Amino acid sequence: MDSITHIALGACMGDAFCGRKLGKKAMLWGAMAQSIPDIDFVAGFWMDTADNLVAHRGITHSFLFCILVALLCAYLAERWHRPHNISFSRWLLFFGGVIFIHIFIDAFNNYGVGWFEPFSHTRITFNTIYVADPFFSIWPGIAIIFLLLINRNNRDSRKKWWLIGMVVPALYLCYALWNKYQIDKDVRAILKEEKIEYKRYFTTPAPLQNWLWFVVAGNDSGYHVGYHSVFDRKHELQLSYFPRNDQFLEPLMNNHDVKQLIRFSEQFYTVERWSDTLIFNDLRFGQEIGWYDPKRPFAFHYFLTFPYENRLVVQRGRFAGWNRDVFKVMWRRIRS
Repeated sequence: MDSITHIALGACMGDAFCGRKLGKKAMLWGAMAQSIPDIDFVAGFWMDTADNLVAHRGITHSFLFCILVALLCAYLAERWHRPHNISFSRWLLFFGGVIFIHIFIDAFNNYGVGWFEPFSHTRITFNTIYVADPFFSIWPGIAIIFLLLINRNNRDSRKKWWLIGMVVPALYLCYALWNKYQIDKDVRAILKEEKIEYKRYFTTPAPLQNWLWFVVAGNDSGYHVGYHSVFDRKHELQLSYFPRNDQFLEPLMNNHDVKQLIRFSEQFYTVERWSDTLIFNDLRFGQEIGWYDPKRPFAFHYFLTFPYENRLVVQRGRFAGWNRDVFKVMWRRIRS
C-alpha cells in the first residue's frame, strides 16, 4: 500500500501495543516499524530503473528481513525505554507483527513482494486491492488523527479509534477477497463459453476502488484485456486483443534491461513501436483509463530505445488522462 497508509496503520498498532505505558511514543514506534520495509526506495539513487524495479519489494519485504529487523528493533527499544516492565519477547512480538503486516498487505496489490528472498525470487501477489485504495486507507487515516488529539489517559476512547483503524481495513480486505473470488469465477466462465484459450490469466482492481476489475488472459502470442464489474448484469466480456510482438525483442534478448523487464513482468508483457521508439508494456499495471477508451496505452510503458527516460515508469501512466468525464464513465461502468 502507499506510505501514508502504512504509517497510519503502524501508529494504530503501536498505540494498541503499549500506548498505556509509552503514551504517544508508541505510535511513533509503530509508524516507524511499519515503514521500515520501504527503505528499499534508497536503492533508486544508484540502481538503474530496470534493476530497481526488480529490487523494490524484494529482500526488504521478505520473511528473513522481517525476523532480523524485528530482533534489532526489539533490542533497541528495550534498551531505549529502560527502566520499564515490557519484556523483550513482547517487544519482539510487536515489531515482528507490525513489519509482517506491512509485507502481508503489500502482497495483495499487483506489484508483488519477495517473501522468500534471497532463497527464491518468486514474487507473491494476490491482485486483490489497488495500491492506493481510499476505501481501505481512510480508516487508519481518520484513526491516527483522533489518536493524536485524544489525551493519552483516555484509554477507552483511544481503544475505540485504534480498533477502527485496524479492524475496518481488515474487514474491507475480506470484502475485496470476496469480490476477487466472484470476479474470477465469472470471468473464467465467460472465457470458457467464448472459447478463448489462455495460458496466463489475472484480474486486478482498476484504480482507487474494488468494484471494477481489469482482466488479462492470453499466451505467448498475445493477450485479451478488458474490464468486468462485480455488478455486471450481462454475462459477457468486451475484450481487446494486443499481440505480444516478441519479434521486436529478438535483437535485444541479450540486453540487461530487457531480461530484467521480462522477469519483472512475469511474462505479462507486450512490445510495440511508437514512431521511432520501442515500447515494453507490463500489463499487470492496467491501462490508462482503459474503461473509457479500450485502446489507450498501458500504464506501465518502458522506453527501450531511451532507457534514461524511465525514472517514473511505474507512476507516469497511472492517472494519465483523468478528468471529470473519465470518472463519470468509470462510475457508469461499475454500475452496469
